[in-house]
Amino acid sequence: MGEGHVRAEEEAVSDAPTGRRLPQFVRWLHTYLSLFGFAATLLFAVTGLTLNHADWFEAAEPTVRSLQGELAPALLRAPMDKLALAEELRARHDLRGRVSDFQADDEQVLIVWKGPAYSADVTITRADGRYAAEESRKGFVALIDDLHKGRDSGAGWSLVIDVAAVVLIVISATGLWLLWFLRKRRWSGLWTTAIGAVALWLLYLLAVP
Repeated sequence: MGEGHVRAEEEAVSDAPTGRRLPQFVRWLHTYLSLFGFAATLLFAVTGLTLNHADWFEAAEPTVRSLQGELAPALLRAPMDKLALAEELRARHDLRGRVSDFQADDEQVLIVWKGPAYSADVTITRADGRYAAEESRKGFVALIDDLHKGRDSGAGWSLVIDVAAVVLIVISATGLWLLWFLRKRRWSGLWTTAIGAVALWLLYLLAVP
């Protein structure tokens, strides 16, 4: 695209009936949100592919680590301090994730940790404090796939997904808004957008059982 063509389009935007300031602000917003959201867009695009073909990208077996040890009986007496018990085991064995399950009866205690591409479970015998644990870590692709889905990623990452979704919506909306001010490309661009939406709908009708 030549410099003169770009300048002509910019002048078309600037000379729009709504005035110079609003289109320039929308263009600024679209540009910098696109740059700000680049990493998120790339992450969700790549993981869309890896999730769709998980049998290709997640074929490797997880790395499993078995652990054993013994806890002080005081940690297992009633009333049990669940947080102190879980954090003691986390510190001893560098366990990750958050506690997703904690079950205790008169004989045993079961604690389960979950995180993206990660799980660990510990079974403790209350009578003598002995425990056995198994930790499973999957690879990088499984990690980013779980981040895409928000699986076992916590409230903080859930907020990141929401913010990324809003950013992508605003990028799309401002892109269409800017298209409206490009007089020479307005209708061809809108028709292309509509054809893409209809094509997606038809593919859904034809491809999805």
